[in-house]
Amino acid sequence: MRDVIQKMLEAEAEAKRIVAEAEAEADRIRAEARRQAQHLLETARRQARDEADRLIAEADEQADRDRGSGLSLAAERIEQEVGIDPERRREAVETVVRAVAAEG
Repeated sequence: MRDVIQKMLEAEAEAKRIVAEAEAEADRIRAEARRQAQHLLETARRQARDEADRLIAEADEQADRDRGSGLSLAAERIEQEVGIDPERRREAVETVVRAVAAEG
């Protein structure tokens, strides 16, 4: 009888050890999953920031191109519509350029 009780106690101790090891392994797996999820989140955020920065830079470049086109068109229109001497025309164009540049 004593042997049976001893074997039961040993089996119970072994079962507790197995459960403790399984819990420790589950904790390690959860921690690794959290680390991986955090890494993926940081990567996604960085990619989103990079894409937003790229889009903003493109928009700025396009606005500069549009502004330059608008200035050229304005200068041409002034030259076509206003029959003035070259010096006054230059002054008018510079005034328009300064006004547009001040807005940007």
